[in-house]
Amino acid sequence: MRDHYAAVQELRGQGLSKAAIGRKLGLHQATVRKFAQARSVDDLIAKTEQRAHIVDDYTEYLHRRWNEGERNATQLFREIKQAGYPGGELAVQRYLRRFRHGRGHAPHPGPKPPSVREVTKWIMTHPDHLSQEHASQLRRIRGRSPELDRLTGHVRAFAIMMTGLHGDRLEQWIATAEQDTLRPLAGFAHNLRRDLDAVRNGLSMSYSSGAVEGIINRLKMIKRQMFGRAGLDLLRKRVLLGH
Repeated sequence: MRDHYAAVQELRGQGLSKAAIGRKLGLHQATVRKFAQARSVDDLIAKTEQRAHIVDDYTEYLHRRWNEGERNATQLFREIKQAGYPGGELAVQRYLRRFRHGRGHAPHPGPKPPSVREVTKWIMTHPDHLSQEHASQLRRIRGRSPELDRLTGHVRAFAIMMTGLHGDRLEQWIATAEQDTLRPLAGFAHNLRRDLDAVRNGLSMSYSSGAVEGIINRLKMIKRQMFGRAGLDLLRKRVLLGH
């Protein structure tokens, strides 16, 4: 996929049409269009993986029905559709294609990989509050991805600053994050410099504006409820009587 993407982008830069690129590379025009419109090859890979994983919640059922003798992809698609499957029939056909070269049983599906939301939750959770299973899974994932490993370290260092009120560590944290190749994190760190004193104070002092923000949000909610239907006097009464 990376080679095709690079070739399509290079030929586009030379001014070739999508039809000409398809003839030159032996690719369908729809495939050329997909490579041409993608912002990066990583976006293409992510979308491909997302389409592949859409069947994950139904693989156990598909394996069982296949081993029972049902080999019609359309019928299997209809069955899992009734069970809530949100995807299309093509994804089911692609998943079952791996079993069609032999007549034996489909292998038992392996464990379902954790979702992005689950991994994010593990990273954002204090290590002492993670279950042994989740901590072990996160260690394995960090071991396979240097970028995710570094990100986890940055997030946990920032969490220690927040919970321990170590505002004196902020500038060092920002400098470290800015030097990393993780661009979204580096951008976040750089933006902290725009109001450095306020951020440092927030990470150093025990004072909080949480109570004030709560009152402001409550006032806004009351105002929205009464928008266009009452004046200032009634709004004042609702605020005072609501305490």
